[in-house]
Amino acid sequence: MSEYQTMSDSEKKKEDWMNSKWRPMMGWLYMAVCAFDFVLFPILWSMVQAIMHHPQMTQWQPLTLQGAGLFHIAMGAVLGIAALGRTQEKLQGANNGGAQPAPTGFNASPTGPSSFQAPAAPSFGAPSTPSSFGGSSFGSAPKPTPSFSAPAAPMMSSSGKPMPVQPDQPEI
Repeated sequence: MSEYQTMSDSEKKKEDWMNSKWRPMMGWLYMAVCAFDFVLFPILWSMVQAIMHHPQMTQWQPLTLQGAGLFHIAMGAVLGIAALGRTQEKLQGANNGGAQPAPTGFNASPTGPSSFQAPAAPSFGAPSTPSSFGGSSFGSAPKPTPSFSAPAAPMMSSSGKPMPVQPDQPEI
């Protein structure tokens, strides 16, 4: 089959079964291992010892915690990276159903990009250059930057009433 021909739906299902199901299978596998190692096996271990009338009962030692719990660390890494990868796929529109992810932000439309933009950083009267120093020569004194300026209009509370004016603080 050449690369220009399209595959049928059944061929697509055969091809992407493992690609689409490995993440949930890893999650279910990890949940089953934890359920057996921390719930089912300890109960069975205690029951077997009680039925056999074992004189010295011992506690179940979880197999997955041996070796400093490397199994849980590895599974956490695999599942975390898989979730991150799936999130990136969904953001890029490569989900299985063909539906596009819901638009986010303000004034978002499903047909175009969102008009939401990050707010600009407040300047508070500071210069727009990243450095507030005068020149590039060594030993030059920095130029003083203006301090915060008083607001032009009185500040309002959440109920719409003007807030009391705060007196200037004395310089120390």
